[in-house]
Amino acid sequence: MGKDRGQRGQATVEAAALIPVMMVVLALLMQPAMLLYTRSVMSGAAAEAARLASTASVDERDELCRSYVLRRLEAVPSVSCFHAGGKEDWQVSTSVSGSSIRIEIVGHVRPLPLMGALAQAFSERDEQGIVLRVSCEREMRADWVKGGYDDWVETWG
Repeated sequence: MGKDRGQRGQATVEAAALIPVMMVVLALLMQPAMLLYTRSVMSGAAAEAARLASTASVDERDELCRSYVLRRLEAVPSVSCFHAGGKEDWQVSTSVSGSSIRIEIVGHVRPLPLMGALAQAFSERDEQGIVLRVSCEREMRADWVKGGYDDWVETWG
């Protein structure tokens, strides 16, 4: 009976040591997943905005792309480990060079404390947090398309 008494609390001691370790491992795995989710939503929004920009008129292209991207970025939770700064923090820029368009989206994230040191070492950082930057460049018109709009209207009209 004396032998059983000494081992009864062993599971409690093991759990007390194991639970904090498991929580740290879980936190270390969750932060990269959060960053990956935010970047994938940003990449998708940039690609779709580039397609949209290729069909929009020159006058409304920038504002149309910005509003479209901001709407798509609402899928990112307004939690600092996903995105810090709210809707006002997103920076969306469009630039046209010849027949290609480039959409760039910039946002910020404040990682969990354990990942903060690692992220600072390997990422761009400013006073708002770690900078997430995604860009997409697309041709507005395929090379095989010849002629202009008037030529197409004449052909199909």
